[in-house]
Amino acid sequence: MQKKTVRDLTDAEIRGRRALVRVDFNVPIENNMVGDDTRIRAAIPTIAYLRERGACVVLMSHLGRPKGKPEPKYTLLPVAQRLEKLLESPVQFVETTVADEAEKASHALKPGEVLLLENTRFEEGEEPNDERFARHLAQLGDLFVNDAFGAAHRAHGSTEGVAHHLKPAVAGLLLEKELEYLGGALNSPKRPFVAILGGSKISGKIDVIEALLPKVDRLLIGGAMANTFFRAMGIETGTSLVEPDRIDMAKSLLERAGDKLILPEDVMVAPSVEAAQSARTVSVKEIPADQSVLDIGPATIRRFAREISDAKTVLWNGPMGVFESPPLDKGTRGIAVALAKATDGGATTIVGGGDSAAAVAEAGLEDRMSHVSTGGGASLEFLEGKKLPGVEALDDRKDDA
Repeated sequence: MQKKTVRDLTDAEIRGRRALVRVDFNVPIENNMVGDDTRIRAAIPTIAYLRERGACVVLMSHLGRPKGKPEPKYTLLPVAQRLEKLLESPVQFVETTVADEAEKASHALKPGEVLLLENTRFEEGEEPNDERFARHLAQLGDLFVNDAFGAAHRAHGSTEGVAHHLKPAVAGLLLEKELEYLGGALNSPKRPFVAILGGSKISGKIDVIEALLPKVDRLLIGGAMANTFFRAMGIETGTSLVEPDRIDMAKSLLERAGDKLILPEDVMVAPSVEAAQSARTVSVKEIPADQSVLDIGPATIRRFAREISDAKTVLWNGPMGVFESPPLDKGTRGIAVALAKATDGGATTIVGGGDSAAAVAEAGLEDRMSHVSTGGGASLEFLEGKKLPGVEALDDRKDDA
């Protein structure tokens, strides 16, 4: 971890100071209530750390895509109410981000108190990373803490811009944990190191595959992206989702990967997702011309589970099938169970956010993973080897005088 974190600050640097904390409270809201509070709970260790040291905590986050102006359906008020219950302590809320009211509320805070600002994306300067907006944000704190890994790949005013105007600018405990797990998997994994990639399109994962191939011992491919590899091998794919413009790339990857890359040996097929209940198992060499591949089959689940059980580090990103439509969830659920067993056996297991994280949560196996990332897009970009603007803008540890 090359960036400073809240742990690098002395208690004197925190006590009585306004800590402006960028969190990721981009959560589903249903009937004016939080539908899933996973991301809110993930930020609590940092909030608690700062409160215990006497900070005045000012929280900011985006929610949805309101296009730079207020939209009532994207208000963070339900989040404030949920956070209040989780903290078992009052949470103040202001219906603005950078107006005078927000600055007055931040100055009125007493040590240990918590204030949540309104949706940062209600401000037109947020997404363009307007410098004036970033300077306004900087007036709301005496130090900046970025704990929003899920938004760290965005160079927005509240993630990147403000860090240049408010110092010290450090990582929160969640951001630190994300970088340590994902960075550890990429830079110094315990071996064997197995990566599992799924999802619908190879195009969205090409850079991840390219980055992981030299580093992993095995790369297991599932989901609809496997179909493009099948087509590259001359295998019939029926009416399955295939990316014709990526077939040559898939051929190249197969040649370079050798026996590192493992594809499904059997799959679940059906005429359509709507006809999921009629899904049946076939060998990948027997995919009917009028059917779609919608999940991996039982033999593949067993094969992948064996590879996972032999691993010391496992990284998973992307579902194995249309997991929202049972019984096409069996492949994804099977991988989740295999990871849980691997964790029990001492392996480091990392779930890379997005649909994989949702599937693990749905299976009730979150607590049996070493780490479940809170950021789908951010974790993908990190795995691709890209620099995350929200991380890069934070203070380096080597800057210590």
